[in-house]
Amino acid sequence: MRVYPTFFRLAFSWMDAERAHKIGFSGIRLAHATRATRILQKFTAPAPSLQTTAFGVTFPSPFGLAAGFDKEGHGIEALTELGFGHVEVGTITGQRQPGNEKPRLFRLVQDRAVINRMGFNNDGAAAVEPRLKAARAALQRRHPGVRPVIGVNIGKSKVVELEDAVADYLISARSLAPAADYLVVNVSSPNTPGLRLLQDVQTLRPLLTAVGAEADRSAGRHVPLLVKIAPDLSDEDIDDVARLALDLHLDGIIATNTTIGRTGLSSPAEAIEKCGPGGLSGAPLKQRSLEVLRRLKAATGDALALVSVGGVENARDVQERLDAGATLVQGYTAFLYEGPFWAAGINRQLAKDRQR
Repeated sequence: MRVYPTFFRLAFSWMDAERAHKIGFSGIRLAHATRATRILQKFTAPAPSLQTTAFGVTFPSPFGLAAGFDKEGHGIEALTELGFGHVEVGTITGQRQPGNEKPRLFRLVQDRAVINRMGFNNDGAAAVEPRLKAARAALQRRHPGVRPVIGVNIGKSKVVELEDAVADYLISARSLAPAADYLVVNVSSPNTPGLRLLQDVQTLRPLLTAVGAEADRSAGRHVPLLVKIAPDLSDEDIDDVARLALDLHLDGIIATNTTIGRTGLSSPAEAIEKCGPGGLSGAPLKQRSLEVLRRLKAATGDALALVSVGGVENARDVQERLDAGATLVQGYTAFLYEGPFWAAGINRQLAKDRQR
């Protein structure tokens, strides 16, 4: 019997989704502060057999937490103690911003999905920088061998015009790259007006070139650079991004972000309409995310790392993505439905399957 789904239904399902997220995240951070998760870590730590190398970095597990859960780097250590092989922080912008008006986060429980229009709410790169540095130092002290990995996802500030986007991204790259194990350029959220226009390769090329150069310069080393794309791109656009990534010698592509589509949902139409606009994540993305992964793999071969995210719910899903060509796999939405030991359970099953 799984206890957490019952707990979720009783404690969280009736509550505003953003408030529930804050309460749950605060509980995870409190458990870390009281050393409870550290004690549990002997049960949640990934098995050594799961160690995975991507773009020259060794990960304790191929499974990590996607951007969006810890937007500002407040709970990196706590989340790694739950078994995530990496935590991708963000999306972080050059300027502090409150995000869109509330309510802006909605559950579609029947579909095991979430709709969000958060709008990159975060404290800004300057405020997040010391948190990343502190978390990285703490993880290095506690894991002298292979430690959990910190990814940093950066996006465009809402008040910045598209023609000034490169300079805005460079503010974040300059501040955050020194503490990042890898850096992600997010041009695929549907919740910042005009952002997805940056996925056009003619616009994307100078952006990625500038961010990569600034990240390496500010860090004094090569910081692996990835780009995150939307599931709503056409197959031709996906091929274009793949060719660009190869041409620029990027380290990887993250596929995919949330979708603006609403097809194939089981929830009542009125409930979906009530949520309003925003990006849909969770189980309904499973098929399209897998399709994009397979197309990227066919286009890029083994030349770069592919990170698959979208509709990942269990160890079977993770293994399916790995078999389809992903080097790493991320999840987020199912974490809200499955609870704090979700990653540990996935890692246990992956390790068990590898022993067979």
